[in-house]
Amino acid sequence: MSERTERTERPDTSATVGTRDFLLPDLGEGLSEAEIVEWRVAVGDVVTVDQTVVEVETAKAVVDVPCPYPGRVVALHGAAGEVRPVGQPLITIAALDGEDAADPHATYREEERAGSGNVLIGYGTGHGGPGRRRRRPRLSVAPEPRTPAPADSGSGPVSPAGSSAVTGVSPGASAPDGSPAPAGRASDPARTGGPAPAPLVISPIVRRLAKERGVDLASLRGTGPGGVIRRSDVETALSAPAARLAAVPDAPDAQFAPTGDGDVVVPLTGIRKVIADKLSRSRREIPEVTIWVDVDATGLLETRTAINAATPAAPVSILALLARICLSGLRKYPQLNARVDTAGERIVQSAGVHLGIAAQTDRGLVVPVLRDAQRLTTAELAGALAETTAAARAGTLPPARLTGGTFTLNNYGVFGVDGSTPIINHPEAALLGVGRIVDKPWVVDGQLAVRKVTQLSLTFDHRVCDGGVAGGFLRHVADCVERPALLVANV
Repeated sequence: MSERTERTERPDTSATVGTRDFLLPDLGEGLSEAEIVEWRVAVGDVVTVDQTVVEVETAKAVVDVPCPYPGRVVALHGAAGEVRPVGQPLITIAALDGEDAADPHATYREEERAGSGNVLIGYGTGHGGPGRRRRRPRLSVAPEPRTPAPADSGSGPVSPAGSSAVTGVSPGASAPDGSPAPAGRASDPARTGGPAPAPLVISPIVRRLAKERGVDLASLRGTGPGGVIRRSDVETALSAPAARLAAVPDAPDAQFAPTGDGDVVVPLTGIRKVIADKLSRSRREIPEVTIWVDVDATGLLETRTAINAATPAAPVSILALLARICLSGLRKYPQLNARVDTAGERIVQSAGVHLGIAAQTDRGLVVPVLRDAQRLTTAELAGALAETTAAARAGTLPPARLTGGTFTLNNYGVFGVDGSTPIINHPEAALLGVGRIVDKPWVVDGQLAVRKVTQLSLTFDHRVCDGGVAGGFLRHVADCVERPALLVANV
């Protein structure tokens, strides 16, 4: 039996007393496996918390994987070049003599199971050339430098929230009686006169959550075994933001410290938090591109006037006409009425157009959806738009009416601006923006004239199409705005 086969088929040691299996974590973006590039430790080595033990390569990048358990390596599951699935044992660690196998580090698995989404946050990604075995910079486990406290504060340094330290005792430090300090336990600053202990945090999820939400870990009292700070402790602190600000007046990050009298602190909760999370996800995941064009909207305004003169009981808005034009364009360019399914590695073009309309309300920006808008006449579109936006501003729309869009129309011209590069409403693939309509000099049949001019912008997901499709759609919309007769020809 080869060495590779022997190592990969080693019996499961997770049930052995005093040992723990560290499973290959989800390394992000729905990746289900990773190839072992290089082991950084060998059987018999002693490892510390968050020490890098292996370098793996996924379909996206090379990643350094730190181990959350301290102890001695008793088994490596897999050889260099072998592909390991997520969730399978990667390395087996045995507790050192005198160390409790059920120490606070066991909390890590609970935190991993309770993580945000499917990604084990905190495992940094290396950057470098395409060579498989080139060393990449290690970004994930290097501890941040301690920030010295002011000389007159009377307190020791406080470990930053992103620190990978688990104890305030330096390697090789001794207890007051001269004996070695126990592993994983901080010295008592009241007895030693030394620095305050660093917060006892094991899970990278907890450290990242605290850093993103502005929680000073040094101010928290851990409720986990041995005082470990758990995810629930951070979330409890988040529920009382005002108290948290008052509790950390010496926080090293100025954005979390109290400021002058009269400042207003607004918790990022409710719909504001939903908006922030969705827009952040869109900007993080979608490679968006924005193109724009100035158009003469004089003909469109004249068409609306003529329609409303003929049907005064059912007036049509400019927004309804623009919606009709968008529907015409999406029928010609269905690539933009789509979404990217990253898990399935495919692009899904929707059969119907579920048109989202960006609406500003007192509670924030919402995007109510008109389902199967392509089935509505222009008059029905106008009525549905008026009813939907009114309900959105009143806050009476059910949640189902605010999801499931496939394309969004955003009239930011109501704010008195000409142009914008809006963020796509995830998971959609495109958004048409319309600026204000104003009088501007325009050349008509070789003569300078004053016309009603607006700017149209199209922001699209470059994964679903290239510039030819996006430019063709925007040009079709612009032509219909300038010559509404073209719209009639395509309805």
